[in-house]
Amino acid sequence: MFHSKITRRLVTSFLLIVLVSLSLLGILLLNYFRDYTMQQEKNALILNAKIIETSLEDQLYSRDVSGLHTTLQELHEKTDLRVTVIDADGAVLGDTADPNQAMNNHLDREEVQQAMTEPYGLAIRQSETLNENLMYVAVPVYRGGQLIGIIRTSSSLVSMEQSYHTSLRVILSALFFALLAALIIAIWLAHRQVQPIRCLSLDAMEIASGNLHKRLQWQSGDEFDTLVQTINQLTRNLSAKIQESQAEADKMSLILNHTDNAIMLIDERGLIVDTNRQAEEDFQLQGNALHRHSIHVIGSAELSEAAQEVCRQGKAQTITLTIRSKTYQVFLAPFYDGPDELVLAVFHDISLLREIHQRQSEFVSNAAHELATPLTSISGFAETLLDDDFKDPEASHHFISIIYREAQRMNRLMKGLLELARLDSTHGKTKIKRRPVEINATLHQTIEQLQAKAESKAQTLVEEPAAMPLYILAAPELFGQILYNLTENAIKYTPEGGTIHVKAEQQGDTATITVKDNGIGIAPDDLPRIFDRFYRVDKARTRKSGGNGIGLSLVKFLVELFGGTIEVTSQICEGTTFTLTFPLTTKA
Repeated sequence: MFHSKITRRLVTSFLLIVLVSLSLLGILLLNYFRDYTMQQEKNALILNAKIIETSLEDQLYSRDVSGLHTTLQELHEKTDLRVTVIDADGAVLGDTADPNQAMNNHLDREEVQQAMTEPYGLAIRQSETLNENLMYVAVPVYRGGQLIGIIRTSSSLVSMEQSYHTSLRVILSALFFALLAALIIAIWLAHRQVQPIRCLSLDAMEIASGNLHKRLQWQSGDEFDTLVQTINQLTRNLSAKIQESQAEADKMSLILNHTDNAIMLIDERGLIVDTNRQAEEDFQLQGNALHRHSIHVIGSAELSEAAQEVCRQGKAQTITLTIRSKTYQVFLAPFYDGPDELVLAVFHDISLLREIHQRQSEFVSNAAHELATPLTSISGFAETLLDDDFKDPEASHHFISIIYREAQRMNRLMKGLLELARLDSTHGKTKIKRRPVEINATLHQTIEQLQAKAESKAQTLVEEPAAMPLYILAAPELFGQILYNLTENAIKYTPEGGTIHVKAEQQGDTATITVKDNGIGIAPDDLPRIFDRFYRVDKARTRKSGGNGIGLSLVKFLVELFGGTIEVTSQICEGTTFTLTFPLTTKA
């Protein structure tokens, strides 16, 4: 019965309440009884003392000690009071307790001292004469305003103490029987309250073990009905959520096992804990591949090291791996499965794209080298012919000018192709030396270089430097090439009399550079492809202006190389705006 904690708490609480309540009541009753009895006894002794003073008024202080003792003895026999007559100096003139024996001076007694200054004196102590607790009351006697004596009455407290002890025993007995009755009632109430909880607990344990079709059946007409309904509703909701989660898990499993990308889960130690079907096929994984380091599974330690780095930083990252002659771009992101911190690795096979890119780079490099010698020759002959005299000088000069212009355009194409090939190579990227570059200075230099070209088309070139010096980490000549290409493009594709704004400003911890014109604009269909190599919006117009489809591709490549981003917005016949954003750095 007492195995239940609720039963023990209920019984203990009930008994504690009864015990404290009855104990406080008993203490209050006993104190009240004692105080009331004492007060009554004190009042009786004071009254008796005053009566004795009146009855002994004629002979009390006649100095006839023998007669006083006789009178006091008669009073004692009739009233059972102990009476002591004391003069003003504390000498005992008579005492009913021992009339034949001389007594000590009582001036130092507590009740006597108090009676000399107050209407009466009171003291409770054990009498040396009678060897029992007595209450002493001393009443002063005055004649003509002068203290002439004290009448002290006293009474034994033995009967009152016996009554007190009897009351205490009665109260303790009542407390015992009350506790016994409270124990029985508490056990009955606890059993009544615990029984439905036990029944509900058994049903709830069955539900917790997995039987979600179980429902609690209990009707008590009180708050337990609400609890039963709540648990049943929770069970229904839990069953629905589990079914929904199972459906989602099945769907996710279907997706993961039929996707073309290999997927792995890696723990914080760099061990592979799970894979999908595509990963098993791509990397020829066996059953013992789990819970092993990537160097033992796919022959590369970089995957596990990158996963550990993602766990430490809590940020996703992308790496490139070459595994069994294939190149993969691997996206790694933190993934939390309860208390475990995992990393989700998704493999994208970019082998074909890498091969195409390499072939394109090789083609550009080879084509540029093959065109370098004949282009130089064409440019040289054109310069020579421009200085000669012909029969039709005007026509000759016109053709020669075309040859020269085309040769220069092809020469620029060659330089652009060579620059892209050089920068796009791994060696070229690592060879670039970066240092803090001041934006305003580079912007001003670019404006000065292109001012004459803008004036030749009656255009206004507006320079808007930042309010304070801003520094970014870049190669100075390549950063200048970015601004030069964008501004030159704006001049090319802006009609005569147009305006080009080049603006630099700080936005938080980044620097923003804007090149804005009011030129011909770019069609929405062409915007996504303007940074592709060799792509030209209007080939006829581009050829006429000298464009070769390399400039913007080079600009985007350099911007991303320096950790920046580039965005473009445009409206046909309204103009184009290029926005560059670079992270700021400090001056060296």
